[in-house]
Amino acid sequence: MTTALFAVTAADRLRLADGSEHPCGYWPEELVTPHKVLRDAGIDVMVATPGGVAPTPDPAGMAPEWKSYLDTVGDLATPRSLEDIEPSEIDLLFVPGGHAPMADLAESERFGALVAALVVKGTPVAAVCHGPAAFLPARAADGGWLFDGYRMTVFTNAEERDTGLHERMAWLAEDRLRAAGGVVSAAAEPWAEHVVVDRTLHTGQNPASAGPLAQALIRTVVAVRR
Repeated sequence: MTTALFAVTAADRLRLADGSEHPCGYWPEELVTPHKVLRDAGIDVMVATPGGVAPTPDPAGMAPEWKSYLDTVGDLATPRSLEDIEPSEIDLLFVPGGHAPMADLAESERFGALVAALVVKGTPVAAVCHGPAAFLPARAADGGWLFDGYRMTVFTNAEERDTGLHERMAWLAEDRLRAAGGVVSAAAEPWAEHVVVDRTLHTGQNPASAGPLAQALIRTVVAVRR
């Protein structure tokens, strides 16, 4: 059985540039859609968070259809602790977005070490929307950023401007990934579907990209099995 790990933020707020806190969490659509795509493909999905804390869905992104599905994901209430996950346990990694991963996963050296170990063993890793920021702590053997020079995408500055938070953010995901060495691309129009695959790294730009990103992961898994 192929096992996918959903590494979900445990944060429920993001500190802004002025020191105030923006309530947030994981973006429900970006967990529900890929979770369902992978589960329907026969992939076993488990959830883990920093410290094993039950994750918080961003209320701004909640809708009845997402809540109905989330109620069926039993391990959201009692997730595994990311710190206890061994690379040998999983066959692929997925990080849902929302602003909250910028508050914890993006600052976690422990999570960065897990990502690096997975990439070394050839495990596909994926993230959508703000989720790619969670890969910032991943270091290569020489101490540089693991994904320096990789093609990728992320929630764009233009899309962040549409949220109304652009000027208030302490940092922007697109800017930080570019500064780290990521070769960032975007769809022709904000909020349009865009997925980038480079080696074992799979990234999606925004909520519309969550399902296509999961499909890309499935294609990678199938190719690896051959």
